[in-house]
Amino acid sequence: MNRAPGMVDVAREAGVSHVTVSRVLNDHPSVRPETRARVEAAIEKLGYRRNSVARALKSRRSSTIGVVLAGAELYELPRILRGVQTAAQRAGYWVNLAAWQGGTTRDLAETLQRLTDQAVEAIAVIADRPMVADALADVVTGVPVTVVMSGDVPNPDLGFVELDQELGARLAVRHLLELGHRDIAHLTGALRTFDARARVEGWRSALAEAPDARGELLEGDFTGNSGYRLAHYLVTRRTGERPTAIFAGNDQMAMGVLAAFAELGVKVPGDVSLVGFDDIAGAAYLVPALTTVRQDFFGLGERSIQQVLRMMRGEPASSERIAPELVVRRSTAPPR
Repeated sequence: MNRAPGMVDVAREAGVSHVTVSRVLNDHPSVRPETRARVEAAIEKLGYRRNSVARALKSRRSSTIGVVLAGAELYELPRILRGVQTAAQRAGYWVNLAAWQGGTTRDLAETLQRLTDQAVEAIAVIADRPMVADALADVVTGVPVTVVMSGDVPNPDLGFVELDQELGARLAVRHLLELGHRDIAHLTGALRTFDARARVEGWRSALAEAPDARGELLEGDFTGNSGYRLAHYLVTRRTGERPTAIFAGNDQMAMGVLAAFAELGVKVPGDVSLVGFDDIAGAAYLVPALTTVRQDFFGLGERSIQQVLRMMRGEPASSERIAPELVVRRSTAPPR
């Protein structure tokens, strides 16, 4: 054949009707065992595969969940997607990926519509900035939608799953305060992102708990290069005292800080204590081993799928926050 075999070809090979082949494929109980065996043998011989797209469009059941990657700064995305895939597969669903790298609300709505046109039964939107949540405020898809990693969603029909960034920042800063630090600088990621803004709020609220504490805010972009640049600035500037502790926006920025300090002869934690965020692979093997905030990215992906599955069963949309964990290692100590 010059084309893929269809149900008519299977029926001809098995010597049965097109309807009988359909009943076999749908496991209908009225088909005799010997007829079923002939049809299954014909399917195997011809290499027939069901047209799942056409079937899904007809039945509106595709056993597929759409996932939209909305943004270019989705750190730790592989671990999130592993959680998504694991939870979806466990529930008997496939995952259909799409991407939206910014643009208008109409562009995002079109991305979601393309997925629903393919009969996905729910959609998870993994976002890197609050503007995605704002863009979704008035979007109507016809299927359950949950938003991951972008802050509260101003639409009661949409679910929300988030790692508690603000709590993680508070844990990091409280740890430094308990060690005795009172001058704690925060090197942030890009403040257009939800993660960076939430961590700034946590840093500020923790400092406010200690009346004699203070801190300086310097904006980076979540890269090691920005951590390196800002650390150089803190040490080499002519005015202002060097802080006794630094809370970095993430572990990559913390690695940049360590590199800059090594060049400048600043000891960690002897001269400056350092805390990161995310607990990326290898953080325990930096020199010194990095104190950081561990986030369950795999669990985040799992929970996003579990939420849309509940919504598919008719439960209302809900908001969920997953608590992070402080991991204390050797990069923090009491100030001299």
